[in-house]
Amino acid sequence: MTEAHVTWIDNHRFNSVASSNHLIIVDGDSTAGNSPMELVLIGLCGCTGYDVANILGKKREPFTSLEILAEAERAATPPSVYTQIKLTYRVGGKVSHKAVEDAVQLSKEKYCSVSAMLNTTATITHEIEYVEPK
Repeated sequence: MTEAHVTWIDNHRFNSVASSNHLIIVDGDSTAGNSPMELVLIGLCGCTGYDVANILGKKREPFTSLEILAEAERAATPPSVYTQIKLTYRVGGKVSHKAVEDAVQLSKEKYCSVSAMLNTTATITHEIEYVEPK
């Protein structure tokens, strides 16, 4: 079981902690912390990033960097759920493009639980960019 707990600080700010015991400040105004909806996008990027890194590692693909960017649009009326999300995967290293494409697809279709939840309200698209090592 996973648990989460938030404690009001002031205005629209909360201290939050979950089962992993790491503190996060959540701010509905986004002035002193991430908003709840920003945290959803961060969760999506982290979830799929974990999957892709794990899959590429198991395939012994020599990736040297992995960055996931999310751009999202929300519904105009409450509850203002995400309706469109575009993920951009930036992968560095001499990796097989097919291996990266397969890893991204496996994350989307099988492993990423955050993606599975968001798919109920949002169309999630992606692109992959290959970057040269510095």
